[in-house]
Amino acid sequence: MRVKVKDVMSTQVASVNGSSSFKDVAEVLIAHGVSAVPVVDGDGHVIGVVSEADLLHKEEFKEQYYREGYRPPLRTRLRHRLSQEGGDGRSKSRGDTAAELMTAPAVTTRPNASIVAAMRLMEEHGVKRLPVVDDEGVLEGIISRHDLLRVFVRSDAGIAEEVCEEILEHSLWAEPHDTAVTVTHGIVTLTGRMHRRSEAQLAARMTHRVHGVVDVIDKLEWNVDDLPAWRGR
Repeated sequence: MRVKVKDVMSTQVASVNGSSSFKDVAEVLIAHGVSAVPVVDGDGHVIGVVSEADLLHKEEFKEQYYREGYRPPLRTRLRHRLSQEGGDGRSKSRGDTAAELMTAPAVTTRPNASIVAAMRLMEEHGVKRLPVVDDEGVLEGIISRHDLLRVFVRSDAGIAEEVCEEILEHSLWAEPHDTAVTVTHGIVTLTGRMHRRSEAQLAARMTHRVHGVVDVIDKLEWNVDDLPAWRGR
């Protein structure tokens, strides 16, 4: 039930090195149809990430004033000078190589991390792609939002098979003929009978956690109510 980053990541990764020029980085982004690429050192360690936004800073903040003899007012020139001296984007506008343009340190994840953890990292840092590195920080792959979404677009048959085999039979040791699982558009319906009420409730909770499940309709019955009765005061 626990899909890991290594199960959905792409292992064919476009990357650049720190000395790659502005033009080379732009060409890699365009050629591979991606919005960002990892920057690696000579041993494959990820040292940063350079994105379309990093490259666009150069266009955004480039000098535009001294054309055709035009000289802007003093206040405008001072404001422009101050903007060049402050802010990460403004410093990147003067960068010419990947090392000067990249965002560092890179936000990365590990192959054995859960996809939920990867999703939270993306949300926390506002990124769409995460380099996947080993324990030494060497690039192994990359995972994108698109890769994560594929996990949730599962067939009803695949979901039903996982609930039956991994939850009911393997984890809860339910007899196949005692329970039934039907799935329609990701909505799982559990029917049949289990020995204990606690097992029936656990089956429903575990089914909710299966990737691709939209909702669970619990129609399971039980033979023994082993849950303590609630006593109000």
